[in-house]
Amino acid sequence: MNDILDALLRALAFGTPLLLASLGAIVNERAGVVNLGVEGMMALGALAGFAVAYGGGMGGNLWLAVLAAMLVGAVAALLHAFVTITLRANQFVSGLSLTLLGLGLSGLLGKKFEGFPLFNQPPQWPFTVGAIVLAVVLGGVLQFTRVGLTLRSVGENPAAADVLGLNVGLVRYAAVAVGGALAGLAGAYLSLVYRPSWTDGMTAGLGWIAVALVIFVGWSPLRAVFGSVFFGLLYYLQFRLQGQSPVPTEVFSAMPYVLVIVVLGIAGLRGQQGAAPEALGQPYTRGER
Repeated sequence: MNDILDALLRALAFGTPLLLASLGAIVNERAGVVNLGVEGMMALGALAGFAVAYGGGMGGNLWLAVLAAMLVGAVAALLHAFVTITLRANQFVSGLSLTLLGLGLSGLLGKKFEGFPLFNQPPQWPFTVGAIVLAVVLGGVLQFTRVGLTLRSVGENPAAADVLGLNVGLVRYAAVAVGGALAGLAGAYLSLVYRPSWTDGMTAGLGWIAVALVIFVGWSPLRAVFGSVFFGLLYYLQFRLQGQSPVPTEVFSAMPYVLVIVVLGIAGLRGQQGAAPEALGQPYTRGER
């Protein structure tokens, strides 16, 4: 019984950044914008959070570090918004570029922080509980409020939303910024709580898993809670099983990514991808059909 409880707690701990990042991606995609730059925004958020917290020393304001990480994530996301919404560039290419930019920039700027631990580590529970509460609130907002209806309308049929007087571009900009802020927060969780330090590449593909998780859970914030715990449990088992079997360590390291492909295949067979917003990935210009 204690082992099961311990595994669940560790799954929640590891699933927290996945949940935060996937909630941000759900907000993006509900508004019709694909952002594959989650990995890069998480890396930038992790660096910004650690830099502010470490710069403050033992008495540094950790919550200011969290805000800095969210701000950096939002600014990076707005770059993607400008390129894809205003300039109407390909959303997939822009997102991939943002990931490369975020990983490269964070690796370059973060070199002077590598090897230094963070002594004033914040507690984990506010992040984990906050992420779950946020998922519940976001699910309610999307289903039962005017804000949620506006977001879904822009993602499903931007032309009709435009006719009704909604500012499609503004809604999409806001959604992308919120998504970036949550990705930055997920990064801050990694560098402040889960591994209170900075290491180049510490996001370790979590951003890609978060993007895949959105499809797996059918763009539902509530189902994202269970999906993130599921992947968190897989990561826990990966570490737990290493060295206890004749299977090479590399096989366990690759297990989460292999399972991403498997669950996406399952989602496709279940028709889950049919739940995607109708205008997902499509730029919009008034007057064009």
